[in-house]
Parts: sequence; structure tokens; C-alpha cells
Amino acid sequence: MSEARILIVDDEPSALELLEVYLSEKGYEVSCAMSGSECTRKVASFKPDILILDIRLPDADGLDILKRLKEEKSTAHVIIITAFHDMTTTIKAMKLGAFEYIPKPIDVDELEAAIGRALELSKTKSSGLIIGSEGELQEGEIIGRTKEMKEIFKTISILSGNRVNVLIEGETGTGKELVARAIHYNSPYKDHPFIPINCSAIVENLLESELFGHEKGAFTGAIATKKGKFEIAGEGTILLDEVGEIPFELQAKLLRVLQNKEFQRVGGEKTLKSSARVIAATNRNLLRMVKNNAFREDLYYRLSVATVKIPPLRERKADIPAIVQCLVRKINRDLHKSVEQVGGRTLQRMIEYEWPGNVRELENVLTRAVMYMQGEVLLDTMIAPLLQPKEICVTEPTGPERENKNKGAGSRETERERIVKALQEARWHYGNTCKALGISRPTLNKRLKEYGISPKPRNYQGND
Repeated sequence: MSEARILIVDDEPSALELLEVYLSEKGYEVSCAMSGSECTRKVASFKPDILILDIRLPDADGLDILKRLKEEKSTAHVIIITAFHDMTTTIKAMKLGAFEYIPKPIDVDELEAAIGRALELSKTKSSGLIIGSEGELQEGEIIGRTKEMKEIFKTISILSGNRVNVLIEGETGTGKELVARAIHYNSPYKDHPFIPINCSAIVENLLESELFGHEKGAFTGAIATKKGKFEIAGEGTILLDEVGEIPFELQAKLLRVLQNKEFQRVGGEKTLKSSARVIAATNRNLLRMVKNNAFREDLYYRLSVATVKIPPLRERKADIPAIVQCLVRKINRDLHKSVEQVGGRTLQRMIEYEWPGNVRELENVLTRAVMYMQGEVLLDTMIAPLLQPKEICVTEPTGPERENKNKGAGSRETERERIVKALQEARWHYGNTCKALGISRPTLNKRLKEYGISPKPRNYQGND
């Protein structure tokens, strides 16, 4: 190992000697100090890579020394050690920029691991992805430099100039709503409302009222007349997200709106006109649903006058570095962090990962990593534990290449098996099952009914 310089500052001679012997035997160049003033002199002359600093010193507070070093832009990574550890001191030390905080008596394995991480951080600074401060991710911005994404940008330009219905297909987390918003906000009707509706998150008997409104007294709880989204949208855009979850009976009423641009409120007799543009989005294969009589064929063709297919992140890995840059800038702003670089090995791991949750998962992983990290470089050790393979996924493939690659993987039987497996692993707790599958409770209820899965087996002992 190339020698790294470590300065130990502690006013206890025995502790100082033990650490000096231990770290010297590990191959480090070690120097010691027993006071704040001696620490200051040796930081200037010895120029340590790592400073192991006790908080309680005879002539100084270790936190004051830490603060001064950070103000002077010292490159030494500071590991705070103390026998008088408490929550307030820990929080203060980390906010001041301590790399690690280790209580006494010192666990040497924990200390050595912290030293290893600090040295890896120093090495990584010489390579990797520079985050920079330019090009912060703007609201609604879509990042993409690959050929596939450039084609989508062209399609958005074309579709924003007309009012045809659009079907956006893509896996969960690929940015379907972002594409829909881009079409709307680049159109002549951008000053009119853009109204997204998650069709899977609304109970079946309330979805019709949500879309078309209702008259007072139309059903129990309808204490006043309410306008629906088609009425509120005016000449704007309605996004029907997860359109494949719309009940079959309601699909006929939606078809009438698309065909005749008119509808009636629930419980009403007056025919109302709609000028709203409809954009539908789905992570399911609607054409397959049509063949299985789970979705109306006439509605499918009304919705898919124009189709946008968003590729999953694993099929446009060349975009990952640019997406990471923009996301980290956004996370820096939101979490008040100052990450300046992503290590080369870290970036390579993210490029090689399959990202079943796509850009949404990438943002989640980066946020979790940055939230807990210290320093300015995002290391592989911070990302690797967060990239666990997903064993359960109910998302159906939408592209022909995906269908050929995983032939039969999106079949009804395979999906049914995955749901049953998730229920069993969650001990038939519906809330935990929804979290595991990444679906809403109404969607789970629909799947149970669709696949004939018994809601609760006789031996069920858990709580709903």
C-alpha cells in the first residue's frame, strides 16, 4: 500500500500510543499531537491525509478545530473520536463536515473501515463524473442524447402542434407523464389546464364521477353538484395515467367522449361538450388486453391515433451519465448537499445495472445515497448496497423486442403467480403486498378479481 499520512490528536497518552502502534503496523505514516495548538502546527507541517481528532482537548474544542479546517479548505478527512458522545454533538460534528464520528472505546475495525473509505474518497477525486453547477434539471425536463430519445423529442414537437389523441407506452418510471406534459406545454393550449388522473388509484365507482362529474343526490354522499375533469379541463389536456385500469363498463362512456366530444354527469340528463385533448399512458400491453377481451378494441384505436413508446433505461444506458449529473444537481439543491463528483467505479456500476424501476428508481437510489453521505464524492460503497435485484414485478412488457426476449413472461398466468407469491411472502397483508409489487390497493383488488385469487384463505392469520 502507498503510505497515507494520519495525524492522531488525543490528550490520553495510552490511547494515543495504542492507535499509533496499530496504524503504523498497518503501513500508515503516523504522527501524534496532544493539544489543539500542536494539532494546528502539525496539520500545517505534516499535511495529513486523515486527521483522527478527539473533541475534548486541554486547550481547545475539537469541533472548533474542525470548523476552522473546513473554512481553510483543508483536504484532510476528519474522523471525530470522543468518550462524551451524545446526539447534539454528533449532529453538530457531521454538519461541520466530519467524515466520520466514532465513540470511545474505539472499535479498531470500525476505525480502519472509516480510514479505508476516506482514502478511497481521495483516490476517486482524480477520476469520475464531474457534477458541476450548470444545466440543473428544470421542472418537466427530459434528459436524453441517444437516438431513441431524440426521435421522441421530434415526436413531441409534431404532436404539440395538433390535437390528436396520444397513447404513451412505457414501463413504470420511464417518464410517461413528463412526455405528456411536454406535449401539452409546447402546444398552443399551454395556458389551459393540464390535468393528470391516475386511473388505478381511484375506486371504480368514483372514477366515473371524477371524470365526468355528478349531480347533487346522484349517489350517497353526493351532497352537491361537482364538475368532472373533462369539464374543468376546458381546452386543456387530460392525462389518463394507467388507462388500462379503467373498468370495462366505463370504457364505453369514455369512448363516447372521444367520438362525439360530449358526456353527461353522473345522475344528470344534460349533455355537456368537451374540447379537452386526451393523452393516455400505460405500462401494460393494451393490444394484448384487447385480444384477451380485457380492453375495448374501439377505445384502443381511438386512444392510439398517435403512439409514443418510451424505451426503458436499460435500453438507453448512454443517457445515464447525463441523467445522473442533472439528478445530483437537483438533489444537491433539495437536500442542501454539495456533491461535486461521482466516482468512476460508481458510475460504471450504475450503467451496468438493469434499473427495473427506470429513471424513478435511479433518482430514488441517488437521493438515498446522497442523503446519508459525507464529503463531496459519491462512492461505489454508497451506491452498491442500494442496487438490489427486484424479484417481483407485475409490469407487462410493451415492445416487441421485450416480448421476444422474455417470451411468455408477461402472460396472465405468470402475473398471477407473481401476485400469489407476493401475497404469501407478505403473509397476505395487502398493504405490504402492494409495496412489494409496486401497485396501488385498487389495482391489487382488480387483479385478485381478474385472476380469481381468493381474497383471504381460511388459514389467514394476519391483519389486513
